[in-house]
Amino acid sequence: MQPPLSLVAVAACVVGGYLLGSIPFGLIATRLGGAGDIRKIGSGNIGATNVLRTGRRDLAAITLIGDGGKGALAVLIAGFVFKSAEAAALAGGAAFVGHIFPVWLKFRGGKGVATFFGVLIAIAWPAGLLAGATWIAMAAIFRYSSLAALAAAALAPLYVFLTGQTPEAKLWLAAFMAVLIFLRHRENIALLLKGAESRIGAKAAAG
Repeated sequence: MQPPLSLVAVAACVVGGYLLGSIPFGLIATRLGGAGDIRKIGSGNIGATNVLRTGRRDLAAITLIGDGGKGALAVLIAGFVFKSAEAAALAGGAAFVGHIFPVWLKFRGGKGVATFFGVLIAIAWPAGLLAGATWIAMAAIFRYSSLAALAAAALAPLYVFLTGQTPEAKLWLAAFMAVLIFLRHRENIALLLKGAESRIGAKAAAG
């Protein structure tokens, strides 16, 4: 049984994970790619789905890889340095929070879906793959990115449990991220219920 993490280790995981997660790849990619300020386009979100609304699939792919990669990297670095799944979970959760509430953007970040997948695959890859398959299936059938994300997030804790991922920190991390994803998708849920949600691939004019 591993000893509990020291306060220094906890602080390093939380602060390091948060700062890594707060890097706004969507904003950086669209500005450098000549697509303008993503916060003034579509939903104003800095995530890959909104970047796709610019019509630039290359920038959306860069955003997706960057947002997912920073979550996975936070998990892998903490796990390697501290040799602890709890440390990895702390860093992953902090990176997820950093993406949603980045200090650089006045705590107005993305909705966390790509970072959620990056963290989950890095810390519990069987559950991450199942959640990814859920997203793909729901997106293919209904063409709503938000609905696909909500379904994947809701089932993620169950997938962690069913695939026997230990320690319990992994289960708590999946549940924590799922709750925040639902909270960040409140407007999308309302639009889905009204039948007014944008479908995948729909473009939006700058505003």
